[in-house]
Amino acid sequence: MNLDPLKDEPRLLLEAKLKPIAGTRFQPTGFPDLGPAQYLLPDGTPMLLVESAQSMANRLEAVCWDTVANDWAPALRGLPCVVVVDKAGNVLTNSVLEAHRLNSPYILEGKDKSFLEKLKQELAVGRLAPANLRLLAKALLKYDVNSLLHGVFLAKSDLAGGRMRLPRALTAFIEATRITVAASGGVKNDVLNPSGDTAKGFGNVPFHREEFCGEITAYFILDLALIRGFALDPAVEPLLIALALFKIRHFLREGLRLRTACDLDLDGPLAVRRPADFTPPDLDELEEALPGLVQKAKPGFADPAKTTVRFEE
Repeated sequence: MNLDPLKDEPRLLLEAKLKPIAGTRFQPTGFPDLGPAQYLLPDGTPMLLVESAQSMANRLEAVCWDTVANDWAPALRGLPCVVVVDKAGNVLTNSVLEAHRLNSPYILEGKDKSFLEKLKQELAVGRLAPANLRLLAKALLKYDVNSLLHGVFLAKSDLAGGRMRLPRALTAFIEATRITVAASGGVKNDVLNPSGDTAKGFGNVPFHREEFCGEITAYFILDLALIRGFALDPAVEPLLIALALFKIRHFLREGLRLRTACDLDLDGPLAVRRPADFTPPDLDELEEALPGLVQKAKPGFADPAKTTVRFEE
C-alpha cells in the first residue's frame, strides 16, 4: 500500500459512477418540508441530491462495525471508541454508531458523569482562551478515532464553553445529473371493505410516488491538510487515510442499498481526481495493512481502547 503520492497534497478527491442494480429508476433521499432535493445548475441542467453528506457519514461509519460480533470490523479491532451500557451491563450503543459520535446524549447526559469529567479535564481551556483543536484531536484519538474523520461538536457549555468543534475530514455525498422524474403510484387494497374508514387503516387507499432517472455519481473528499493540522504522532496520519479509504471501499462494495427503491451498483472503477498519480489501494490491501497501522498508533489510544459509560436516565 503506497500512500507516498499524498504526502504534500491538501486534498484527496475520489469519484464513483453508480447505476441502479436493476432497471433505470431510483429513489433519492427526501426531507420532511422539501421532498426530493432538486436544483438547477447555472446552465439549466437538472440535478438531484441522492444522498446527503450527513447521511453518508452515518453510512461510512456503519460499514466499520460488525453487528454480529458487536465490535469493530476485524481489520479495525483495537481502535478506540466509547461503549454505552445499561445498569445491568447490557450494551446499548457506541460512539461509532451514534449520530453525533461523542456528543451523543447517551454518552454525556446520563447519570454516569465519569467520562464527561475526563473530557472536562483533558479539554480544559481558559474562559477567554480560544478553543484548542489540537487538544481536541488528541482526545478524539484517545477515545473515538472515528470522530477525527467525521467531525464532532461538543456542544456542552461545561466543555470548553461549548466551543470544541471539529469539521469533517472525510466528506461524501451522492448527486445525479440530467435527471428526469418517473411518476408512478399504486393503491393499498382492502378486499373486505374497500370504502372503509381510511383514517383507521381500512378501505382502498390510492397513492402517488416519484422516482428518478439520471446519471449518478458518488463523491469523496479527504482533507489531508486538516489531518496534518491535528499535529498528532506521525503514525496517525497513515492510519486515518487508510481508515477513510477502508470506509469508501467497503461502502462501495457492500453499502449501496440506500433504500428499498434505491439499490445501486458501481458503474466502473473508483476514479481519482486529485492527485492524479495516486492509485487507491483495494479493500484486500487495506484490510491487510490496517491491523499494523492500528498497532503503530496504539500509544495514543485509551487503555483499554474501549471506554465504557453507563447510561441511566
